[in-house]
Amino acid sequence: MGPLERTWRPDHPLDLPLILGRLRRGPADPTTDWHAGTWWRASRTPAGLATLNLAARPALGEVHARAWGDGATWALDQLPALLGAHDNPDDLTLPPGPLREAQRRHPGLRLGATGLVTESLIAAILEQKVTVREAHRAYATLVRAYGIPAPGPHSDLRVAPAARDWARIPSWDWHKAGVDPKRADTIQRAVRLAPRLEQAAAMTSAEAFARLTTVPGIGHWTAAETLQRSNGDPDAVSVGDFHLKNAVGMALAGRPRSTDEEMLELLAPYQGHRHRVCRLITLTGARPPRFGPRLAPEDHRRR
Repeated sequence: MGPLERTWRPDHPLDLPLILGRLRRGPADPTTDWHAGTWWRASRTPAGLATLNLAARPALGEVHARAWGDGATWALDQLPALLGAHDNPDDLTLPPGPLREAQRRHPGLRLGATGLVTESLIAAILEQKVTVREAHRAYATLVRAYGIPAPGPHSDLRVAPAARDWARIPSWDWHKAGVDPKRADTIQRAVRLAPRLEQAAAMTSAEAFARLTTVPGIGHWTAAETLQRSNGDPDAVSVGDFHLKNAVGMALAGRPRSTDEEMLELLAPYQGHRHRVCRLITLTGARPPRFGPRLAPEDHRRR
């Protein structure tokens, strides 16, 4: 059966790599792919499996989408939200300086919402207190082992496991993937509550944070990283991030090192858009100086 198709014409600029890039969990992520100028993504939607293919047509001011699978209609209906149609970046007025210049240079930055909580939550849990490389390797390993082939013509794409399949992964396969028992246990607890956690996609920011953080092992950082993607939450700050507090401190106060408390104080004037400001800070190119060794990867497979 051929794909369903949709053409969407937004009334604002779109930068697909900036909007969609954070959904990709490393270059080996088997659920996403950039190929020949188009973006592919395999998802487990409320209506079933779906593969979505997007191609921007800047000359026409439109995005053309194709979708396969039982969840194709759902994925196409979600397309505007995914590309930030419900985001309101114009509500943020910045003073003259590097941040406003970054905002001017990147008018296509929108905060999109996948509408899918569990998939982002599991990936965020895997990123707790380890290097990004370790987390991405673990995610790719587990999705390839326990996911299923995605519908449609992209034979290399896989759909991440269903909640019940994450729950059935034995301890030795978590270990082989380099995931320590604490993170594995948190994922197992979360997927058993998946239907309730998915409801957070339709909640306010405060309600969604409260819902996710009821699960032991899910704190503010994990909830924020999830809701930035599932809900397009413009105010979800990744408190507890190893690098973010220093980047914010450097950009907004010229401090090479800051605490989470100092970061939140600096971001307070931008309440409602604090995550957006953090994204803009990364686009300024400013980086705090590094002192001492980097966080070393810890291979849990050797334990």
